[in-house]
Amino acid sequence: MADGKWRRAGATLIRVIAVWAASALTLLALAGILPDFRLQSDDGDTITRTAFTAAWGAGAFGLLSALVWPVLVRALLIVPALVLGALVFFLNGSLLLIALRLIPDGRGDAAPETAVVVAAVMSAVASATSTAFAVRDDDAYRRRLSRLAYRRRRGRPADQGGPGREGPPGTVFIQLDGVGHDALVAAAAAGLMPTVAGWLADSSGHRLTPWRTDWSSQTGASQLAILHGSNHDVPAFRWYEKETRTVMVSSRPASALEMQRRAIERTRDGGLLTIDGASRGNLFSGGAGQLALVLSMAARRGKGSRSRAGYFAYFSDPANATRTALSFVAEVVREIGQSTRARARKVTPRVKRGGLYPFIRAFATVVERDVVVAAVLGDLFAGRTAVYADLVAYDEVAHHSGPHSRDAEKVLERLDRSLALIAKIADRTPRAYRIVLLSDHGQSPGETFAGKYGLTLKDLVRAGSGLPVPRRAQRTRSASEARDAVRIALHRPVEGGVDEQAAKLSDPIVLASGNLGLISFPDIGGRASREQIDRRHPALLSTLANHPGIGFLLVRSEEHGSVVLGPGGAEVPIAELSDEEGPLAVFGAGAADAVRRTDTFPHVADIMVNSMYDPGTGTVHAFEEQIGSHGGLGGEQSRPFLLWPRGLTDPLDIMAAESAESVESAESAEPGESVSAPVPPGGGLVGAEAVHRVLTRWLQESSGPQVPVRAEGFAGAGPVDEPFPPGVPGAGPTAARTAQAIQPLPPPNRQDPAPDATGTTA
Repeated sequence: MADGKWRRAGATLIRVIAVWAASALTLLALAGILPDFRLQSDDGDTITRTAFTAAWGAGAFGLLSALVWPVLVRALLIVPALVLGALVFFLNGSLLLIALRLIPDGRGDAAPETAVVVAAVMSAVASATSTAFAVRDDDAYRRRLSRLAYRRRRGRPADQGGPGREGPPGTVFIQLDGVGHDALVAAAAAGLMPTVAGWLADSSGHRLTPWRTDWSSQTGASQLAILHGSNHDVPAFRWYEKETRTVMVSSRPASALEMQRRAIERTRDGGLLTIDGASRGNLFSGGAGQLALVLSMAARRGKGSRSRAGYFAYFSDPANATRTALSFVAEVVREIGQSTRARARKVTPRVKRGGLYPFIRAFATVVERDVVVAAVLGDLFAGRTAVYADLVAYDEVAHHSGPHSRDAEKVLERLDRSLALIAKIADRTPRAYRIVLLSDHGQSPGETFAGKYGLTLKDLVRAGSGLPVPRRAQRTRSASEARDAVRIALHRPVEGGVDEQAAKLSDPIVLASGNLGLISFPDIGGRASREQIDRRHPALLSTLANHPGIGFLLVRSEEHGSVVLGPGGAEVPIAELSDEEGPLAVFGAGAADAVRRTDTFPHVADIMVNSMYDPGTGTVHAFEEQIGSHGGLGGEQSRPFLLWPRGLTDPLDIMAAESAESVESAESAEPGESVSAPVPPGGGLVGAEAVHRVLTRWLQESSGPQVPVRAEGFAGAGPVDEPFPPGVPGAGPTAARTAQAIQPLPPPNRQDPAPDATGTTA
């Protein structure tokens, strides 16, 4: 034992000396290169004296970085996160100037702008040298990567630190936002994602299956159901609620919090991560007690619960801050170069990528990725039971460059390296971990609706309604989670991106969610009927249904109930919808059921519009400025994936068991008694709610049941004995210590009527 301590102490000393020497050599080299940086007196010095000066300056800079930097970051908690990232160079340069002032006899001096450059280079060299030594020393590597976890673990009770590797394993769920099943398989086969390819090739490793999204194939609907068990009444990325005249936007914090509240009210379950969980980079908390970059919690106050908390934990390490800042700049330059090359080559389809987009892309592909991965590594060392993290890089790039573009492939390569790091660290943590990889939706390529036809969906609706249309086609802002995450990081209000609330009540409100459009008439109470629309705008429905860029419409009829309208006068009552024939035939299996389910939502739009889909090319037409889109039916967007370790129960076996139990319950139920809806036979994994049940089952297999929430404060819910889980609005302390002593609630009744949706809204 004593020999081991001495060896570790010796290795640490060698590493410190090596980093010190590398930093000193860097100072010497830069002093010889940069004209405004010197390490000698005015009369000159010997080589030995200059080397001593460099060593002194490097040592002083290293000490200041280790001791003063964390204090500076903590003192700047009130500064917006991205502003802090921009201050990295300035702060580093200031520390270097102080270090140079500490050199005896005033031999160190640098111009302020030169000090910024010298400090950045020194931090990069020190980080690279330290990492190179640490990689050869597993213990040192673990200690370096666990420093962020230590700060969060200091206040953690000893009995929650997680068992040893011989105990129950933890589970890490990594969501690759927007990566479809086919895109993942192609990337692994092409060598772009060797880590994923290794998991697929190893017979004892992981298994892969696609699953089918709901009609609303976007993060708001999918992740809400995955984390909280229900996405009932989430018809799209954004939708209009007539009773409050509110536009709900999934990436707006207030809307996300309300969506989360409604899901909890419906399921009476705090979420997937209720027991000792961590939520990183997500739209919703999942009931986790440990939060970082969680959109629904962005407006909440309190240490450790704010969305930006993860930024400061990460940037408190100057090496992290410098590396990420440099990578951020490199990514901005890379995007400008790629977009310029695409314009020069006249690549089609193409959307504009100027303005702030290069910075938004760099935020999603560098800053958010680095912060989320670091938070996950901290969770591994802290021994969390369940971690769910969302990496949004691919989704953001694919929207603007295309899901099959070289730009998107490069992002997949970098994401795979992040997965490799997480997997490597998971092998070195005190607790064993199972890594589950999944996506919330895919992306379908295609030219934008406006680019193809010269007018937006809003222009087409106004023309069909007999309203004036601007000569110049209006552009529809992209529904980008990364864009709104940037605004939150900058302390800027998140905009809806639409002017519906300023529109006249007589004007239709037109919203876009990828290739799904929603049209509402705010002055018609409740859901407008086909007959009401025809009386007011006789040409509108036929104009939309027969447009070549539109696949089908969903509208309510007073005479026939809800109907689907298609080209050539096609009209099918929703009860008679079929996947084999009619307007939905080209959209594949499950399309009819998805439309029927959405039709039951209280806030389904007066007219739901799905763009055309070409099964030969797999293309759709987004109603937003996106050449890779998701949000409706058609192609790869509806086919995400689930990749899991073979030791876990097969998802299809879980669904088959649920189906059998549902049938048995239906046969034994009393007259008038409602039971859970059965899983469609042979339908595979259908809907994000089914994915939630699978993930919940996997957690229960090793870690026991989740704790239901107390129903107080939720209208229409009955009393439950257990307290709120952490992360739920208004929640009290966690009941993790009692988790093994309680029984899980039965599956929520999917046939129960929806709770009142007119309560607190965003």
